[in-house]
Amino acid sequence: MNHYYTNDESLAHHYETIPFSFADTTLQFRTDNGVFSKNAIDYGSRVLLQAFYQTHEEITGTLLDVGCGYGAMGITLAKIYHIPVDMVDVNLRAMDLARHNALKNGVQKETHIFESDAYRNVEKNDYHYIVTNPPIRAGKKVVHTILEEAYSHLAPQGELWVVIQKKQGAPSAQKKMEEVFGNVEIITKDKGYYILRSIKM
Repeated sequence: MNHYYTNDESLAHHYETIPFSFADTTLQFRTDNGVFSKNAIDYGSRVLLQAFYQTHEEITGTLLDVGCGYGAMGITLAKIYHIPVDMVDVNLRAMDLARHNALKNGVQKETHIFESDAYRNVEKNDYHYIVTNPPIRAGKKVVHTILEEAYSHLAPQGELWVVIQKKQGAPSAQKKMEEVFGNVEIITKDKGYYILRSIKM
């Protein structure tokens, strides 16, 4: 069985283009077989983007999107805020799509897209924001690693933003973020999706 958090070079391509309107901006995303949510921008990512945008009218600094897939969150945030955005994933097909989508949406200069299993190849430790729609099917250990190791890659007052469904581990993720950061806030709940934020004090 193919999983979006693995690589399967034998999988046949089936490209589609998804239009996405957000914050008075229209974007286009190419998708393919073997990537997460290939037919539409997934609801959780939409909820996180909306919550982030409602909380931050303007931002400065740098942002990291962990598990970026074909780039929906990272590219949208780069387009809206005009800030440098790093994007990482383990799925090579997804990263190729993200690079294409960054170019298509005019943010290729703002984005740096590279392979990394969580933070393994991430060298910066001073991001102002980290956002993630973690790969739940990869297992709790992987998800909690993404939450735990975010701390050391954030600048002081840096923010970790996470979307996760209640039935897929939101209470556990909330507990882990409280444990690591000493704080966690439920920014919003929408159809079972929790948007959680922790700040590095």
